[in-house]
Amino acid sequence: MNFARILLASAAVLSMSLGSVQAKEVKKIGLAVANLQANFFNQIKQSVEDEAKKRGIQVVTVDAKGDGPTQVNQIQDLLTQSIDALIYIPAGAAAASVPVKLAKSAGVPVVNVDRNADGAPGDTFLATDSVASAKAVCDYILKQAGGKGKMVIIHGQKGTTPEVDRSKGCGESLKANPGVKVVAEQYSNIWAQDEGFQIMQNMLQANPDVTIVFAQADALALGAAQAIKVANPQQKIVLGGFDGDTAALEALSKGVFDVTATQQTQKMGREAVANAVKLASGDKVPPVQLLDATLTTKDNVAGFIANHP
Repeated sequence: MNFARILLASAAVLSMSLGSVQAKEVKKIGLAVANLQANFFNQIKQSVEDEAKKRGIQVVTVDAKGDGPTQVNQIQDLLTQSIDALIYIPAGAAAASVPVKLAKSAGVPVVNVDRNADGAPGDTFLATDSVASAKAVCDYILKQAGGKGKMVIIHGQKGTTPEVDRSKGCGESLKANPGVKVVAEQYSNIWAQDEGFQIMQNMLQANPDVTIVFAQADALALGAAQAIKVANPQQKIVLGGFDGDTAALEALSKGVFDVTATQQTQKMGREAVANAVKLASGDKVPPVQLLDATLTTKDNVAGFIANHP
């Protein structure tokens, strides 16, 4: 009996040791980011690098600057650098599946963050539940507008996971508010503030009596807010964003716009590294992992400014 117990204990210790060795074998992770001009992606990058440093893992980061073909080339290069896993934020919808297929052909596990690759998903997908969160934002701005009025929507990059999901979520809110009429919609190319400004300017010229705006990213919302300020309309325009970008949260606290959905970017980065390590070690993880975002207004924004989740 004592001998059997010794064998069991030895086996347990050996198992723990092997597990530890496997985890330590993850020495290098590739991080392919869509566009580091965006605060949202920068927050994820910083979180990934901080978490990897704690684990003694090197991170090689590349920035596609919003260009899909550039990103394909960057990931081809990463795969020649003996990375143990790839954390991948697609730069666009068109070529998003190519890097996943390349990585899998090389035996490198893929953690997709924020955006998945249509037809070729990564080994796991970490993102905000954009459908539910966009519905919450649109529910709020439609309620603030009294459930009626003319609305415009500034979309993100066409066909990307967050753009599709945020459109779906806001669409659910619109179905429940028949008194609201969407009079204009336009896609942005890279979710940028200057795009939000230009798009909103054009929309106001064509629809000067608009009262509701949903911008699918905070950068777009900040640009839209600038355009509204310049136009100086007589009516109140309720403006909602999405992301919880650091600069946008400060602006929200000052009443520049009305509401956003604050994503858990720091947690997303940490979880991306944790999942990359698990996958590289041969462990199984869920194929989809959605995080909650928090509806954020002037009333509760201070907590997120002090400590971003």
